[in-house]
Amino acid sequence: MTSLTTFEVRPATLRDAKAIAEIHAAADQAANKGLLSQEALPPIPIEKRQAYWREAIEFSEPQVQVALDEGKIVGFVGFDRSRDKGTPPTTGEIWAIYAATSHWGQGVGLALWDAAREGLQEEGCSKVTLWVPLGNERALRFHELAGFKREPSSARTVAMGTLRIEEIRLKRALM
Repeated sequence: MTSLTTFEVRPATLRDAKAIAEIHAAADQAANKGLLSQEALPPIPIEKRQAYWREAIEFSEPQVQVALDEGKIVGFVGFDRSRDKGTPPTTGEIWAIYAATSHWGQGVGLALWDAAREGLQEEGCSKVTLWVPLGNERALRFHELAGFKREPSSARTVAMGTLRIEEIRLKRALM
């Protein structure tokens, strides 16, 4: 994967939480359009998302970085050690990676992935995982192009509202 555009990526600040929450909500809705029923999975209020991301930024759990285009936040990534039980401390996890829908396909995701990879390597991680809904073909394609491989035996069903979503873990070495 190569980036055609260069985006500045920096650690998130508490003031970034609202923009992160707005991107998270809009990208989540666009990515899941047609996959999930809005009645079964009502949108999470922006205030609740903003509070979550403020806390994540404040306590660095996960570490959060933002991508900027001409000073405006156009994406974010949250990463830390793996939350999966039984994984060694050298396994990191991308908890979330989202780009503003206006910037899909422009290299924001790649810039964020590069920042997460560097941050995880600095933390001593040698592998990284992430969970993706099986129906989210855009995310699966992006991560597979970035070198992630599906772990078929990891497939699981998780509850989201009144829905049950099938997800799969993807994994790759950090080099």
